[in-house]
Amino acid sequence: MAILVDSNTKVIVQGMTGRAGTFYADQGMRYGSQYVGGVRPGRGGTTHLGLPMFHDVKSAKAETGANASLVIVPAPNAAAAMIEAIEAEIGVVVCVTERVPQHDMARVKAALAGSNTHLIGPNSQGILTPGQCKIGVMPTKDAKPGGVGIASRSASLTSEILANCSAAGLGQSTTVGVGGDALHGTGFVECLKLFRDDAETEAVVLIGEIGGREEERAAEYLSGTDYGKPVIALVVGRHSPEGRRMGHAGTLSAVGGLSAAEKNAKLRDAGVHIATHPQDVAATVLEAKGGI
Repeated sequence: MAILVDSNTKVIVQGMTGRAGTFYADQGMRYGSQYVGGVRPGRGGTTHLGLPMFHDVKSAKAETGANASLVIVPAPNAAAAMIEAIEAEIGVVVCVTERVPQHDMARVKAALAGSNTHLIGPNSQGILTPGQCKIGVMPTKDAKPGGVGIASRSASLTSEILANCSAAGLGQSTTVGVGGDALHGTGFVECLKLFRDDAETEAVVLIGEIGGREEERAAEYLSGTDYGKPVIALVVGRHSPEGRRMGHAGTLSAVGGLSAAEKNAKLRDAGVHIATHPQDVAATVLEAKGGI
């Protein structure tokens, strides 16, 4: 099993005819995922990468049965693309676009309210269920099927920790890049709930960082529930200067926000196993699983 995407997921790509859209759609298809079409206004009725193109998401869904979309369009148009997919009732929407304006994301969040769409991103590396489905830009060479669910705010750390886990015999059920922006879709709490209900997932790894409140929300949720599976967390940014932007919007450590150490403390108090370095995550997972 897995969460959100599996071998039955049918993917369309909004912005597929662009250079990045072409490259990552081709990668997804080569991985074995079911990519069934693309969307670009004015290109309906043509083909690209051997797949049919459509003017809009609604038409693409009607013709292909698509239930997931990869949004890979420039930042000024990304919000409109996400909202179009939400209004077309696409189940999973993955937006990898960086630097989407926050006021645009406020409109996307309003469109999400009351919908059945799971939005992953923006500024996300995507989602991967090993051997079944890849939507996004994350590498796949080190991914192996297994029982560890991963939810991460950091693309580079995801790749490192996934590789270390696989090397230690810890395959993954699904890896979700929740994205680094302050306003985004699916977060740690929603991932935790989905992994809790997935019979294949035996342990969950959260990869956090300074800025935002994802880690605090996860701690609050875990403090109030009998989760039943070990949760392991790595929160980076212990040495970052306060008040300075570090990489992208979500890692802005604002005055008054919690430090990495404070986030770790809250998670530890909620029963989470804390890893202090990326190279320690796999060993911490093994230790936590042994303590069940």
